[in-house]
Amino acid sequence: MKRTAVAVSAVVLLLPLGACGGDAEAGSRSTVTVTVGYQSKTINTVTAGTLLRSLGYFEQELDSLHDGHTYKVAWQDYATGAPITAQMTAGKIDIGSMGDFPLLINAARGKQLGRPTHLVSVTGYNLRGGLNTIVTAPDSKLASLRDLAGKRVSTSVGSAADGTLVRALQRAGIDPGKGIGKLNQQPAVGASALAAGSTDALSQFVAWPGLLAFQGRAKALYDGAQLNLPTFHGVTAREDFAKTRPAVLEAFLKAQARATDYLNEHPVTATEKVAQATGLPAEVVYLYNGAHGISTFGPALKPQLVSALKQDVSILKSAKLTGDVDVDSFVDDQYAKKALGEAGYARRLAATPPPAASEVWPKGARETRTFTSPVELLAYVAKHADGIRAGYVPDATTGTLWFADKAVWVADGAKLLPFVAPATAQAYVDGHVGARVITYAEALERAS
Repeated sequence: MKRTAVAVSAVVLLLPLGACGGDAEAGSRSTVTVTVGYQSKTINTVTAGTLLRSLGYFEQELDSLHDGHTYKVAWQDYATGAPITAQMTAGKIDIGSMGDFPLLINAARGKQLGRPTHLVSVTGYNLRGGLNTIVTAPDSKLASLRDLAGKRVSTSVGSAADGTLVRALQRAGIDPGKGIGKLNQQPAVGASALAAGSTDALSQFVAWPGLLAFQGRAKALYDGAQLNLPTFHGVTAREDFAKTRPAVLEAFLKAQARATDYLNEHPVTATEKVAQATGLPAEVVYLYNGAHGISTFGPALKPQLVSALKQDVSILKSAKLTGDVDVDSFVDDQYAKKALGEAGYARRLAATPPPAASEVWPKGARETRTFTSPVELLAYVAKHADGIRAGYVPDATTGTLWFADKAVWVADGAKLLPFVAPATAQAYVDGHVGARVITYAEALERAS
């Protein structure tokens, strides 16, 4: 059967203003185009973007409406949340997904320009803040945040990664405005700048830190989870669109929930789908989206995330990127509750992240292997060195997953402990007599 809902890739400038959420007569049926803005490489949003698109769930849900309309979905891909907000406030995008700081800017711009928007669901989150990481060049001598004083740091101003940088510098006693030379750059530009030596560090969101580390082009300097403040990405919808076509928004949220369940039930397959669609290495996608990945996926608007959003407002105000933002009026869970049912929404609201665990992805395997400790993982890797696609271990203090061969390892008696960043490893060593930092090769040898 010919599908009545089809995905249409569209260039923004070529879209007529009336195309998004609009009608066009098609015989006795009208055609409604729904435009979704997403960030394919920001893999914390895949349940509302890359994975959802590849699974076709939104189109399926629209097909099931049977309301006399023919629906088309125009998927528009962006590198960051800012252009999605610009297109939403221009009435050209109906539904978009972005990180917590961009969501606040989305709320502020929408209200300012008379196109109010609402946060209607969450895609992925990390309750400690581990989605953002500050990295340096592989041969950098920088070992802690304090070393960034007077250095050049690339980030995307107004992004969640910028928020992590600002907060981390403040805690380190460095003025974020005057203590460093901040470069406002797109993630790809910042990665190139780091490689060229024109910046000393890069603060970015998923999947850039993990990608650069995996490729050997960077090493972690600061794990955002050290802030112990939630970070997340979510779905925002134009208020006029939500009121005019609530059934369409509910169809999207049903589809997102299905994509979330698919990712959680089939983490390896979902990873491979996202990798194929984005060109990102599957090993990097799994670091964030895997069974014990840095990101936990669930559509419910958890109180901890809403509370964190309120705390983020002051950071954006100090940077003069927004004024006051009424977070309570921006957050609107009515559509998700209706789409998922009160009981279904309550169940997802109560869900908790899986416990941290070490994992190995063997070459050619359709499943990963989970271990109860990093030592067990190292012992396995030592015996199967040529058969490992990737190994993952949780930071001993923050729980943030990282590549085993990129982690900073500490030997403390019989214990072998992994850390994302050198400063946290050194802090452990300083507090435990006899503990010392060792190389990954030494860790493997000790485990075997």
